[in-house]
Amino acid sequence: MSDATLNTVTDNPDDFAVQISDQIESFIVSVREVAKGDEPDSAVPFLLLEVSQLLLAGGRLGAHEDIVPDERYEPDLGPEQDVDDLRERLALLLDPIDVYSEVFDPYEPRKAPVPARISDDLADVVADLSHGLAHYRAGRTTEALWWWQFSYFSNWGSTASATLRALQSLVAHVRLNQPLEDLDGLDTDEDLAEEALAEEAGRVMAQEIAGPLGLHTVKPVQ
Repeated sequence: MSDATLNTVTDNPDDFAVQISDQIESFIVSVREVAKGDEPDSAVPFLLLEVSQLLLAGGRLGAHEDIVPDERYEPDLGPEQDVDDLRERLALLLDPIDVYSEVFDPYEPRKAPVPARISDDLADVVADLSHGLAHYRAGRTTEALWWWQFSYFSNWGSTASATLRALQSLVAHVRLNQPLEDLDGLDTDEDLAEEALAEEAGRVMAQEIAGPLGLHTVKPVQ
């Protein structure tokens, strides 16, 4: 794809920039709708779907050749979008399964899992994507694509991937009728090793959260 193509905002649904921006905007809108809490029964499955679809856009950005911005310095976008309210709404909606354990880099040996929050992750991803979307809406298509590609590698790609793993694990635990570990009281600012995480965790049965979060157990095959 040539720079001239990237620099032109079109209405062509087959255009790479249009497709990426549509997927990103759809994700942002969807996460904000979920955070309103109007349909808590479908929150987790819907987030699983939306994060999965977003990572398809991320994969396309990652596989694309390096995108170079038009200008050496990024144009000023003004104040960054505040996502604190989104973060708080998601934390309230996802309690008590907001906290999960994450390994930041699977290729770094002997790195212990650390506690993370789905609500923090989703809010951070929305902030990253919104930054690029502001460029796109201002007509700076190449700048937007560069930012989305760069931040995919540096931040939101790994963050969304970890969130997807947590959401998929949660759905799998419930659908397979397997008990979940209780991470209530686990401070995400603590640097806990894997053994400490296990000691800290208690037991919360899947059925305690299945109803409020729109999940259903399945019976094992006899």
